[in-house]
Amino acid sequence: TIRKTHVADKEAGRITQHIGAYSVDIPGKGHVCFLDTPGHAAFTAMRARGANVTDVVVLVVAADDGIMPQTVEAIDHARAAGVGLVVAINKVDLPSANTMRVKKELQKLDLTPEEWGGKTICVEVSAKTQKGIPELLEILLLESEILELKANPNRSAEGTVLESKLTKSHGHVATVLVQNGTLRVGDVMVYGPFYGKVRAMHNDRGKSVKEVGPSYAVEILGLSGAPNAGEVFSVAEDEKKARKIAEKRALELREKTLQGAMKKHITLGGLYSQLKD
Repeated sequence: TIRKTHVADKEAGRITQHIGAYSVDIPGKGHVCFLDTPGHAAFTAMRARGANVTDVVVLVVAADDGIMPQTVEAIDHARAAGVGLVVAINKVDLPSANTMRVKKELQKLDLTPEEWGGKTICVEVSAKTQKGIPELLEILLLESEILELKANPNRSAEGTVLESKLTKSHGHVATVLVQNGTLRVGDVMVYGPFYGKVRAMHNDRGKSVKEVGPSYAVEILGLSGAPNAGEVFSVAEDEKKARKIAEKRALELREKTLQGAMKKHITLGGLYSQLKD
């Protein structure tokens, strides 16, 4: 609903977004960048690599279903990442909706709603009627103010890779979230054991952009390899320096892999398990 109302309607032909991240502008107040996590595993993978891309988690709970096992799993992931959590109680338009039950279940999980003296912000929303959606967006902006989320746009860009793929027409393509600085077309990026010159950038509406600041996600063309989700990227001074850093990292990665393989073969436990297999 947020995507349709605040993103697609403004675009000619209602272009479908292909990347799992999109920005919503709130006139006169700022903008929120949403990351649609494709399942909890991706969230864990990013966290495991030490990349904390999410500032605030919006936990969506259906008012008619209440807390499900996957909801508990999502809460655990958010807690482990140490990020703020806002609960969006969805489907409040349904006759079977029971928001009181949801809040009681949240309280049992140590997420006491604010109106009950706790710290958890609960917003009652309906994706169908759009009730509570503007309030949810405003709460996210307020939360970012409380958390003092700041970044410097006047420096070299750095951020995190959200996803990557290999395409026939453009080669290696990656979606990245800029977390600090400003990323421009022509910049030389280093990410893991790879580097590449930013040939082109597309925003979440598929439009070509020349530069993006903090808290914006873009699709990048011109990469030499496919980075993993959660890989941290930074902008180097020039191509020579970028190549040097990437080569050093590739060498370190190879050495680690070889050491791991040698350790595997040498251990007695490993030998026994191999024989059993």
